Parts: sequence; C-alpha cells; structure tokens
Amino acid sequence: MHPAVQAVLTIVIGLGACIGYFWASNQLLDRVIFPARGANIARNIRRASMIRPWLFLFPAMFALGLYLAWPVLATLWLSLTDRDQGGAFVGLANYAQMSQDPKFWEAIRNNLLWLVVVPAASTAFGLLAAQLTDRIGWGNIAKSLIFMPMAISFVGASVIWKLVYDFRPVGQEQIGILNAIWTGLGGEPQTWLTMAPWNSFFLMAVLIWIQTGFAMVILSAALRGIPEETVEAAIVDGASPLQIFFRIKVPQIRSTIVVVWTTITLVVLKIFDIVLAMTNGQWETQVLANYMYDKMFRAFDWGVGSAAAMVIMLLVLPILVWNVVNVRRETR
Repeated sequence: MHPAVQAVLTIVIGLGACIGYFWASNQLLDRVIFPARGANIARNIRRASMIRPWLFLFPAMFALGLYLAWPVLATLWLSLTDRDQGGAFVGLANYAQMSQDPKFWEAIRNNLLWLVVVPAASTAFGLLAAQLTDRIGWGNIAKSLIFMPMAISFVGASVIWKLVYDFRPVGQEQIGILNAIWTGLGGEPQTWLTMAPWNSFFLMAVLIWIQTGFAMVILSAALRGIPEETVEAAIVDGASPLQIFFRIKVPQIRSTIVVVWTTITLVVLKIFDIVLAMTNGQWETQVLANYMYDKMFRAFDWGVGSAAAMVIMLLVLPILVWNVVNVRRETR
C-alpha cells in the first residue's frame, strides 16, 4: 500500500473510532445506565453528568497508562531482576552493582556539572539576547538567527560542532574553526574533545547554543509584557539602564525565568544525543542517559541499565512536581 494512502486510512479510521467511541459511550450512559426517564430522572441526569467527563478522558488516560505508566513499572521490575538468571528477582543487587561502577559516578558527576552550567548559561544568554534584540532595528532578524539552532536536531548540531572542534596533525591545514583560530594565534592544534575535564564544557557549548534561542523567545515575550509605566517611572527617577534591567525588569519576569530554567534542566537530565555523537562517553564525558544506553543495548545488562533509567527518573521527578505545583500556585 502506498504510504500516502496508508496515512489517509489511518487518519480516517482513527477519527472514525474516536467519534464512534464518544457516540456509543454517550448512548450507553444516557439510555442504558442512567436513562433520562422515570421517577429518578433528575438523579440519573446528575449522575450521568458526573461520569461523562471521565468517558471523554478515558482514551487519553488509557494511552498515558499504556505508553507512560506501564513502561515505568516494567523498567522498575527489570531493575530488580537478573536477566542472566532467567529474570529472577534479585532486589537491589543491580543498584549495588551500579554504585560500584566508576563510570556511574563519573556520569553522576558530569550530569551535576551540566545541571549547574547549561541552564544558567542558556538562561543568561537568552535573557541578554532578548533584551538587546528588542533595542535594535533589525532585532527580529537577529532573533531568527539565534533561534535557528532550535530547528536542528541534537545529532545534527553535534556533527556541526564536531567539525568546529576538528583536529588535524601539525603541518596539515586545520579545518576545525577552533584549531584554525588557535594555530593562527601561534598555538599547537589540540584534540579538544579528549581534553578532560574541559571536553565536557565543549559538549555543553552545543546544548547552550541550541537552548539559548528557546530561552530568548520565552523571555522576550515576558519582557514585552512588562508595563511601560514602571519603566518610565524608573527613568524619571534617574535610574540607569542597568538598574532598570536588574531592579525593574528582571524581578517582574522572575517566574518566567524559573520556568525557562527548569525546562532546560529537564532537557539536561535527559541529555544523550550530543554525548553519543561526539565522544560516546569516552574521555571522562559519560552522562547518565548514555551510561544507561551502554548498559542496556551494548552490554545487554538490562538490570543495571534499568536501574540507571530509574535514577534518571528519580532525578527528573522532583523538578516536574515542583514545576506543576508552582504553575498551579500562580494560576490561582
């Protein structure tokens, strides 16, 4: 079957199934379970109205349970079993084995370093770009150029930056921009991606380059939402541009800055593509997601790989909960 025809059929069947489900569930609720007739008509209508929203939510809840909740439970179970023993329950043995692996602690250390550097740098550069591009005539063009890396996949960005860090032996022409500049200043060409611990910062530069555009767009919208009266009052009072920025604008968009920061933090905790494509976790650049991939799909140690996945989930969960609670508090 032609892919286009298959896509159309999938859409038609999917829409038809959704429409059929909602129609049938309403008919069942209104005509069979709680019929709107007889002596209990008022109570039946009230009960049907209470249940109806759950009928509409059920397909989404079922899909979330099937594709999110079930994999989490299955991964948790795998982390407590040993594949080599036929899936026998081993308790926390996989976690104990993982805690004795130096590569695991290297991954933890690097992830913490990424968490400190990348969200802070991306948010700061994004805020700076948002402020400066709003003050120039060709700001929209500048914003488009800064945002453009967001349209590139992490692997594509890694390939681009791997060329930036490219190394050629002494005497050969350097095609890597960084080595070309370095040798032009009189230095020897360097294998930047093997220079621990600086290579981790070179990898972080890729994600900062990508996420700065995201931070800029969100923070630019927040800056535009600041009432002009407060800025004009500060100018009348003799405030300098720096004072206006740090004491007037930044406090008013603090909640937006926090949202941007936490969003980038979640991306950092799941970082995998950049490390895999550029160093594959070698030269002391291992991170948790890449460690999990190595254990599960290369060493086929599903127990330790699943344990690493649960560690990532436990690190992400508090940030997600805090973000949801914070958003609910602000919308009240």
